[in-house]
Amino acid sequence: MENMNTLWNRYQKHLCHSPEIGLSLDISRMKFSDSFFEQMEPAMQSAFAEMLALEKGAIANHDEGRMVGHYWLRNPSLAPSGDVTSEIEAALTQIQLFSSKIHSGAISAQNSAPFTNILIIGIGGSALGPQFVADALASSSDRMKAYFLDNTDPDGIDKVFTELGAAVAQTLAIVISKSGSTKETRNGMLEAKAAYQRAGLDFSKHAVAITGFESELDRLAVAEGWLERFPMWDWVGGRTSVTSAVGLLPAALQGINVTELLRGAQSCDTVTRKPDTKCNPAALMALMWYYATDGCGTKDLVMLPYKDRLILFSRYLQQLIMESIGKESDRNGALVNQGLTVYGNKGSTDQHAYVQQLREGVANFFVTFISVLRDRDGDSKLVEENFTSGDFLFGFFHGTRAALYENGRESMTLTINQVDAYAVGVLIALFERAVGLYASLININAYHQPGVEAGKKAAGTVIKLQKSVVELLQNKQKGLTSGAIAELLGKPEQTEMIFAILQHLAANPDRGIVQSDADQLAQTTFSIGK
Repeated sequence: MENMNTLWNRYQKHLCHSPEIGLSLDISRMKFSDSFFEQMEPAMQSAFAEMLALEKGAIANHDEGRMVGHYWLRNPSLAPSGDVTSEIEAALTQIQLFSSKIHSGAISAQNSAPFTNILIIGIGGSALGPQFVADALASSSDRMKAYFLDNTDPDGIDKVFTELGAAVAQTLAIVISKSGSTKETRNGMLEAKAAYQRAGLDFSKHAVAITGFESELDRLAVAEGWLERFPMWDWVGGRTSVTSAVGLLPAALQGINVTELLRGAQSCDTVTRKPDTKCNPAALMALMWYYATDGCGTKDLVMLPYKDRLILFSRYLQQLIMESIGKESDRNGALVNQGLTVYGNKGSTDQHAYVQQLREGVANFFVTFISVLRDRDGDSKLVEENFTSGDFLFGFFHGTRAALYENGRESMTLTINQVDAYAVGVLIALFERAVGLYASLININAYHQPGVEAGKKAAGTVIKLQKSVVELLQNKQKGLTSGAIAELLGKPEQTEMIFAILQHLAANPDRGIVQSDADQLAQTTFSIGK
């Protein structure tokens, strides 16, 4: 174990300080060798070249013929064509104008009352980014309060509308789906529409869409006369869409300074675009991921931000990193089963949860701490002589980092000055860039997600099977076992799934299925209720 002077020297040697974006990255507690950077530099320069080509409009998804342009969202002049530049600028103007009209009351709810709440209906990248931004930047001066329907869980949907209560009449619904056919979002929209109708309201007079041009959702919004439609482009993936209308519209309506958020992201893009590895925090982070996991995901990434406002950051990063990096094949078609598992919560809460295992259990992880220098706006109360609550949080962070390192557990630390719109934009752009660079280092395509599509297709198969099961029971006069139903449908291999379908239906009385239990599970029968 190095003595403190050795660590101090290592800290000075490897600290990446980027004052122009108010961020520093300390990698001194990662135990890479002195030769590591020299060994990795050719691969890193190749990654920089690929990133430059990407930003200039190179096709990233050859199976879809699609560019990847989330970097253009905060600097439209970089877009490969004037048309794309104009579309981005027009969308931002549209967001600002619409938000201003909502705030001023020029656009009001059906009952002429001002809108005071936002209901964001989306899933995955259409919810995780907006949720993170909304929670991180919430304040007492917010213009509107944000609620989310981010799943197809009926009880979760009921919970949101119960919380809204009569305030649904003053709630603007934002439905987010690029294709307009995402089932979870469609279901949330239909459930919301029913809730508005129960309140005697016309959903179309409270709804806006963020979607692709002429998508299923776009056509619906036009046909029903929704308040407004905002664009989603095929060159922006869901997990990198937070600096598009997906994240900017809810944020602007909430009252967040989206100009500052975009400025932070653009400033970070400028810093992390430079091909000087040791002065580029995104490049250093990608290299540390490579070092820690042997370039093949052998360790997990634990995010520990020491700030309550960043509690949702790890959830946001789970999709950004795991959906981008978790791939079965590399770009040459070789089987690689790549991935980088992300989990985390916040400090110092986790010192009373899983830090015990991090220090003394299986060493299958590395930590990224986030330290925020400013404790709060205004003065702090002394909780002990000359010490504030923030001093203790600072002490717990450094104590945990030291305790882990003393036991051979590696970590790096991101330090920012404060959590504001600019800093959130910096963090978003930093990790987006790190993901792209790391993907190049391990030779995978970070910008498609075939596994997600496979899951959607499998879910569709279950729904189709459920329809067949119910139709069969409707034509029978007696109860049948799941095995008998499977045989009658010619799907004996689906017996377990048929049992699960029927068990779920029977647990919900409104579905009309009756379950008659037996001593043996296989003899349980199901029938249509009378």
